Amino acid sequence: MNVQKHIIGVAVVCGLVTHTPFSMATDVFHFEGYGAVSRAMGGTAVAQDVGAAGMMTNPATLSLSPDVHQLMLGLDIVTTDINVRDRNTGESVSSDDHSNNRGPYIAPELAYTQRVGQWSFGVGAFAKGGLGTEYGKNSFLSRATGGANTGLDNSSRLLVLDIPFAASYQVTDDLSIGASLDALWQGLNLDLLLGADQVGSLIGSGRVSGSLLPVIGGIPELQGAHFSLTKNKPLASGVDAWGYSGRFGIVYQAVPGTKLGASYTFKSQISDMEGDATLTAISGELGQIPLSGKIKIKDFQMPAKADIGISHQLTSAWTVAADISRVFWKDAMKDIKVSFQANGGGNMNILLPQNYKNQTILALGAAYVLSPKWTFRAGLRIASEALRSETLFAVIPATPTKHATFGFSYTISKESRVDFAYSHAFEKKMNNENLPNTSDPIQVTHSQDNAVINYVYRF
Repeated sequence: MNVQKHIIGVAVVCGLVTHTPFSMATDVFHFEGYGAVSRAMGGTAVAQDVGAAGMMTNPATLSLSPDVHQLMLGLDIVTTDINVRDRNTGESVSSDDHSNNRGPYIAPELAYTQRVGQWSFGVGAFAKGGLGTEYGKNSFLSRATGGANTGLDNSSRLLVLDIPFAASYQVTDDLSIGASLDALWQGLNLDLLLGADQVGSLIGSGRVSGSLLPVIGGIPELQGAHFSLTKNKPLASGVDAWGYSGRFGIVYQAVPGTKLGASYTFKSQISDMEGDATLTAISGELGQIPLSGKIKIKDFQMPAKADIGISHQLTSAWTVAADISRVFWKDAMKDIKVSFQANGGGNMNILLPQNYKNQTILALGAAYVLSPKWTFRAGLRIASEALRSETLFAVIPATPTKHATFGFSYTISKESRVDFAYSHAFEKKMNNENLPNTSDPIQVTHSQDNAVINYVYRF
């Protein structure tokens, strides 16, 4: 029992301290599957045994594992290729490693499960998702209205950490039900320059309020405003908050070799992210006017999600799986709500429009057992677009919608194996020429490569 408590403690602590950043995937701010087995099969996980990581999609699948104890340790490694082009001038800038804030992106995967009679229990620490961009200080994104080069950063980093406590109960040989209660932590770094025309558009549409509004509006030759809520360190965020979510699921073996599954993840309940920030007004006459204060990002939530899936064992060697997911982004991501309180007095509230659409995702996967030591997997994941082009931000380019995946498992011994998965997000382009989220028309091009490696120990 002491060993089990130690393992659980290590999993939670490692998850909390490994706040390294990572970028978007097919599912906007979410990874396209958790654990190397699921990721290699296109993210399918609703109706098959994908190991301890199954608690992140359908906790009822924990009952499918034959192992009494299972420990999984792993890493996600993400590299991105993001480019933003000014369609008026032809200038472009790539997101790169300009500081300690950004990639290459590494995120933890840790989990432990235990079977007790008809019950299976699990705890884990997973990077649920996030985003990361770094455009530096010298691109056109750092140029205010009127052509002023501000030398101010444009960048982002969001990390969402999920710590599920899961349980599954095997009702009959064919039916299992499961649920989890998840602790969530999210942290955000953001540097964002808005030109005077963008600020004016927000004011004109009633999206700015507060006692600082007439002060900012009265600055002579206002050329823009810049928000900075960033800690330029690998293990810190400018604003952060804790909250919770949960999910429940069911797995049913309809006929021998065929399993059906369904799960539902609840919308998160995370507190407002809070921290220190600097609001800098840019004046053509007075230069840069910084105001230090406290900032809140209000009601920034992860969406509810419904999943259904099927898996079928074609032969003793071949297994295929398919999942369909509906992600309810529309309810979770209407506006980014920013509230700034200056240390010297005065406040400003801003609503940055996002208006995400609900998203439908199809995941397909196949596995082939070549030998007792080797299993190979491949998959495809296709999603509808959640972002709207007219509200695209250069620092939030969550645009990829298609992934191809493959991977393998290598059995080292009866107790241990290594799982590996690689997924490629195909290049996606999106244009925005609309205020207030961009000043000049922009085109964002985004592709990325993800790899996952897990070590699994069964005892």
